[in-house]
Order: sequence, then C-alpha cells, then structure tokens
Amino acid sequence: MPERSHPDEIVIGLVSISDRASTGVYADQGLPALRDWLQAAIVGPVRFVERLIPDELAVISTTLIELCDAERCDLILTTGGTGPARRDVTPEATLTVATREMPGFGEQMRQISLKFVPTAILSRQVGALREIDDHAALIINLPGQPKAIKETLEGLKDTEGKPLVPGIFAAVPYCIDLIGGPYIDTREAVIKSFRPKNAIRTQTL
Repeated sequence: MPERSHPDEIVIGLVSISDRASTGVYADQGLPALRDWLQAAIVGPVRFVERLIPDELAVISTTLIELCDAERCDLILTTGGTGPARRDVTPEATLTVATREMPGFGEQMRQISLKFVPTAILSRQVGALREIDDHAALIINLPGQPKAIKETLEGLKDTEGKPLVPGIFAAVPYCIDLIGGPYIDTREAVIKSFRPKNAIRTQTL
C-alpha cells in the first residue's frame, strides 16, 4: 500500500468496464475521460489507480475490493456496464461488495441525463459505500460515454456558466469527509463543491 504524498492526497480508483476495450478491439475512452475531468476539477494532490476490465461480475467485484481494501482508494469511479443488456452487471457487482447504498447518486445522474435523452431511464447506475475496519470508499457507477461522464459529474450550466442542475461531484468532497477520507476541494469554474459552513476549512497546500 503506497504512502500518501500529503495528508490531503485523495486516492481515486478509475475502472473502465468493457469487454471489447479490455481485449484491445478498440481504444478505451473511459479512463482518459475520467482522469482528464478529475484533474481539471480537483484542487490539491491526486493519485489515480486505473483498471481496464471486462464485463464479468466476479472480475468487477474483485477489482472494487482490491481498490478499496488494498490500494486504499477513497473514491472509486466506474464507467460502463450499467445498461439493461445481459452483460451489463456493474451495478450488481458494486452492490455485492458494498456495505451501504447511496441512492441519491444514481437518482441525480438519471435526472441529469434525462435532460438530454429519454433513454436515461434505462440506466442503472448506483452509488455505494464499502467500509472495512479502518477504511471506507465511495463507489459511483458512471455512464460509459465521455460526454455523459462529464455531464453527470459536472451538471448543467446556463450560457453564463451558472449551474442549472447540480452535478453529482458537488456532493463528493463532503461525502469523503464524512467517511473519514482526506479533505478535497474543487475549482469552481468546473464544479463548485458544497459543504456546510462549519465543515469548510482553508486549504494549506
């Protein structure tokens, strides 16, 4: 288990789930899309642990356990495998390893996507916590397409850049606080994180 470079370094697991990308049929787009957005959004030190895996329930579950328990990720974001197709088993794998579900994340992602496509109701993304003795991770299933990843994380804005529909990442930093993870903040130009006033502190980086 690598040491953190700073007490506030957040360790983020990124998991792209695709049969074809994992076997090299085409280039994976999920991991670069996740990494690029997070690097633009997060203020402070970040370490990524990345995995590209097939749509196999046991493989997904094992990967999530490894990222939480061994790699000590504070946040794990998956992309792909959340539709109604028979091989879309990411939500099932996530809930298999979770200790508690966080249903608000999936509800908000579908609300955002419904602004664009009626087929958003077919999405089965979930958010959940995995808690072991001395560590916890927030796990969120994201859509498979880079554009949809950005929309659900960042939300919708008007022509002046003001939020119309909050993106789910606005709630992530405070959730990480509550489960004992590092304090992280975001660049408001990308996404403004929300905390109660008594939970806000000045960054010392």
